[in-house]
Amino acid sequence: MRLINGYWATGTLGTAAACDLFTHLEAGAATPAALAERAGIAPRGAQALLDGLVALGLVTVAEGRYRNTPEASAFLVADRPESLAGFARLKMGHMASLAALPDAVRAGGPVADAVVEIADNPHWEGLVQAIAAQTVPVAHLAAEALGLADAGRISVLDIGGGSGVCSAVWLGLNPDARAVQIDWAPINAIARRLLAERGVGDRVEHVDGDFHTVDFGDRDHDVVMYSNIAHQEGPEENQAIFTRARRALRAGGTLVVSDYIADDDRGGPPFALTFAGEMLLKSRRGSTWRRRDYRTWLTAAGFEDVRFLDTPSPTTLVLAR
Repeated sequence: MRLINGYWATGTLGTAAACDLFTHLEAGAATPAALAERAGIAPRGAQALLDGLVALGLVTVAEGRYRNTPEASAFLVADRPESLAGFARLKMGHMASLAALPDAVRAGGPVADAVVEIADNPHWEGLVQAIAAQTVPVAHLAAEALGLADAGRISVLDIGGGSGVCSAVWLGLNPDARAVQIDWAPINAIARRLLAERGVGDRVEHVDGDFHTVDFGDRDHDVVMYSNIAHQEGPEENQAIFTRARRALRAGGTLVVSDYIADDDRGGPPFALTFAGEMLLKSRRGSTWRRRDYRTWLTAAGFEDVRFLDTPSPTTLVLAR
């Protein structure tokens, strides 16, 4: 029953985030009446949301007073660097699209336009910003693994960089680093704004265009980033991009891939496996690929050292040299 009614969790969490309930709880509004007043919602609505959040393990209650759990405090309070509140709101808006999944399963792909292949899709404005928060800790882990903070004058190429959050984190750690981001013009416009807000915009060059055809350069970069893109692409496209990324790297450089990666037997992890359905709905050739798929593509592209790093998030990092 819990699985069948799983959309309740998405709806409850997304609505609570839209009403800033976690933020109001963090600020001390601890009763349904106080939350209703601050959020501008009905007292009955506040109580229903609180009941749902207690059931989900995101809020605790004692003697009629409510408070965030440590996880909700860390990841669902608005305006915190790692807040996923925006992502919760976004996913609630995606629930209706699942009605098309039976048709996509029968057809083997989206029956309408592939969402991830449209440059000026309004979908990107919300998505790239929502993904940014979950990428922050992963970008820090990659920076630690590569020693980027002490790497001095380096150049980073971010392929399909979206919000630019990886460049923002890495350039924030290393004041001598510079970055180039390749992405569609509407997405680069979002990145320019967000990178300027983080104080590193003057060290990032934006190249507007389709990364399938834009030149990556020849031995121009020390690090190439490919984050949350491989799952949108087919095997041939990923291998071709890895081959071009290899040519773009200087001697000793590293390609960093960040994505939801399935085990070789497709027995897990759960998030990566279920995300494959989303790619069936939204891309013509994408999926959540296995570790051995990445190793095969990277080896064929000329990389000799391929390492996988698990992270506390659903994302796996791949470091290839």
